Amino acid sequence: MQQPLYGLIGGKLGHSYSKIIHEKIADYTYELLPLPTEAEARTFMERRAFAAINVTIPYKQFVIPYCDVVDPKAQAIGAVNTIVNRDGKLYGYNTDYAGFAYLAGAHGVDFAGKTVLILGTGGTHSTVTAVCRDGGAKEILTASRTGKGDALLYSEAMHRPDVQIIVNTTPCGMFPNVGQCLIDPKAFPALEAVLDVVYNPFRTELLLRAEDCGVTAAGGFEMLVAQAVFAAEHFTGRQLDTAAIIPAVSRELRHQLANVSIIGMPGCGKSTVGAALAKRLDKKFVDLDAEIERRTGHNIPDIFAEEGEEAFRRYEAEVLAEVAKGNSQVIACGGGVVKNPANSRALRQNGPVLWVQRPVERLATGGRPLSTGLDALRKMEAERMPLYRAASDAAVDNTGRLENTVETAVQAFETTFDA
Repeated sequence: MQQPLYGLIGGKLGHSYSKIIHEKIADYTYELLPLPTEAEARTFMERRAFAAINVTIPYKQFVIPYCDVVDPKAQAIGAVNTIVNRDGKLYGYNTDYAGFAYLAGAHGVDFAGKTVLILGTGGTHSTVTAVCRDGGAKEILTASRTGKGDALLYSEAMHRPDVQIIVNTTPCGMFPNVGQCLIDPKAFPALEAVLDVVYNPFRTELLLRAEDCGVTAAGGFEMLVAQAVFAAEHFTGRQLDTAAIIPAVSRELRHQLANVSIIGMPGCGKSTVGAALAKRLDKKFVDLDAEIERRTGHNIPDIFAEEGEEAFRRYEAEVLAEVAKGNSQVIACGGGVVKNPANSRALRQNGPVLWVQRPVERLATGGRPLSTGLDALRKMEAERMPLYRAASDAAVDNTGRLENTVETAVQAFETTFDA
């Protein structure tokens, strides 16, 4: 007998965490069902061969005509992200509303009396607008690439210094096109918070820039989990303990998916600590220098000797940009990775950065192109210390037993999820 079909439809789903979330909170098998074209989406909806589905970009508005019954809140918003098939009739709901409201509340973002700027005009924009309006926002502005209708162009929105909250509802900055950003938070002196519905990576370039401004910044992962829990209630017809399940599942899955990046001086033990930490956390270990050698086909001393440090730093940045997009990794970096600010941002997007420390007198020097002696190392340490400090979330002492260092690293990793 064929199992009932539960899953997610959307244009591109390679970035999606929905399968692992749903299968964590419910007892059904959940499938990712990419439908690249409207013709494929139309055929899928006409067949109605599913028990229940979630809907993501670009079909949250497209699916509405196929629903026999649309929940009033979803109807008012104009977007459906959850559809349940009950005896051949399709019932449409919007759990993004409750999911986004949960995200805002979890980070203390209050819309009452605030000027809010929403980036994008798609289905999620309508949902966010409804939450902001219901939350008592004083003014809700919209910005888009085209500036059609009532929307401002992104360049025009940058001239609204009264904006206090920014919400990104576009896929800008989403895996695999990480690092992209539509506006610069520095242009908004009254800014208090930035929320981004993108959940992969955990911290988009927009959020990283917001953190640099010292404002509240939160990505869409908790929203994703929350809307999935609320969708699961519709899927199963059972009421769940959402107040307990959402934060617990969010933390557990972020813990599982997060990267941990290791930085520090050459010879401080980053690879040794990183490999042991990866084993302890059940994550894949990536030695960035080894990965550079694998991808270029040359060992690092030869790259330095034949092409110079500038060429090596270029290779390092290119390889790191790709590696850092992944998840569930411990990434041990070369000592000079922090010399390029873009590298530090790439490392921060999917998890914490730990700074492994060891006195300069105890640093290993064999086979390291720039570690030519104690004086050179002391000079290097003085230059890089501020960069390591700025790039890291926590420091880990590596002067004792390896197991003690790893335990300290584990505690530092755990702390980042409770901060």
